[in-house]
Amino acid sequence: MATSGDSAILNDAHSALNPTTVARVVRPDGVADVVAAVRAAADEGRGVSISGSRHAMGGQQFGTDTVHLDMRGMNRIVGLDADAGIVDAGAGIEWAELIDGLLALQADGVDDPGAWGIRQKQTGADQLTLGGALAADVHGRGLTQRPISGDVESFTLVDATGDVREVSRTSHPDLFGLVIGGYGLLGVVTSVRLRLAPRQILRRVVTLTTVDELMDRFDDRIANGFLFGDCQFSIDERSPDFLRVGILSCYGPDASATSIPDGQRALSRMDWGKLLYLTHKDRAAAAEAYVTHYMATSGQLYWSDLHQRSDYTVGYHTALDRHLGATVPGSEIITELYVPRSRLAAFMTDAVEALRDGDPQVVYGTIRLVERDDEAVLAWAREPWACIIFNLHTPHDEAGLASSAEAFGLLIDIAHAHGGSFYLTYHRFASIAQIEACHPRFREFVEAKRRFDPDERFTSDWYRHYAAAIGR
Repeated sequence: MATSGDSAILNDAHSALNPTTVARVVRPDGVADVVAAVRAAADEGRGVSISGSRHAMGGQQFGTDTVHLDMRGMNRIVGLDADAGIVDAGAGIEWAELIDGLLALQADGVDDPGAWGIRQKQTGADQLTLGGALAADVHGRGLTQRPISGDVESFTLVDATGDVREVSRTSHPDLFGLVIGGYGLLGVVTSVRLRLAPRQILRRVVTLTTVDELMDRFDDRIANGFLFGDCQFSIDERSPDFLRVGILSCYGPDASATSIPDGQRALSRMDWGKLLYLTHKDRAAAAEAYVTHYMATSGQLYWSDLHQRSDYTVGYHTALDRHLGATVPGSEIITELYVPRSRLAAFMTDAVEALRDGDPQVVYGTIRLVERDDEAVLAWAREPWACIIFNLHTPHDEAGLASSAEAFGLLIDIAHAHGGSFYLTYHRFASIAQIEACHPRFREFVEAKRRFDPDERFTSDWYRHYAAAIGR
């Protein structure tokens, strides 16, 4: 176990808008280290905060003056049950490590029928941990999948007293529903038993579509056995296509394929850098480059696990700011909105009006599907939603932050007006009224947390902000 004796300032890797001073950072190697750290914090009367690879935003994983647990040292695969298709892995393992580790464990037959791979992960980056995925109850691009709560068999938890519990749907069903999607506020998840899926080769089919016809397109793909997909919509606010036209990429099994051909088209890191630059500087050119590339990849083959991988350059915005000639640092803030699928087109029409002036700039956006999660107490997937993700470029000054805060607040109101909701912890711009309207079990969750953790040992600045707002 590694421990820093001095206070440290931590920040999230993506928005870089949450600098937080913690009392010290502890990097545990095993369960005993976690128990010791939690009990030491209790002796000092300090809270405990928990992070993986620090991509979460909104202060979800940091708490001022807390003992901070950096879980990335607990990154080993404990075992693979090849009969049941369940992997047991440390909560600090990143998705790239898990995917590569599973391939290595099955090296003799990894391309054969019956080999196992992950079912889903977050998109956009591989430097995200399995424990963080549970804390946020994440989802990927699955067309008929629930969030990751549906993939979890059980997990090991160190609670507020330092006791170790094995938590499953049968052993501790109350904790199971509170911890998954509980943002690290009920205890420290140290290992996870995750259900896998048979690896298979998928064929990508790419088409242009509009949001008016998108749900019919998704339904058609699902009826034809496609497993994954999303639609990345136009971000050029000067175009009539803005938020209305997109690239629909879906992946379906190809039973005739036995291997992945060499030489398939792919964007290099340099290509991604150029595209990122264009999304900030010339969104019309970015749209043209993106459409040209993805249309040319239609028909290509991918492994069901490997196609979910995503390269990410930590700190990319520093170089981007330099090329853009920015006078203040900037970054992207993400938000995710949810609406009934029948209301998607109407929601996007209202979003066009809210974002048409280009302040803040939409630099990325995508639409996905998710099925209902009926297990997590603080479930965000309360219905079979259409999920709409916006990345807004945000200069790190008063005007830039105010512009993004206003836009996100307005988008939440639009989603709620269409019978929808929003993801809780990407930022702290939502009012408590918006949280209670869109997440009606929030107070119930806080009360349950207090029962299991009466001293509020596990905390974060995001939690403190909203707990204070409801008088807790």
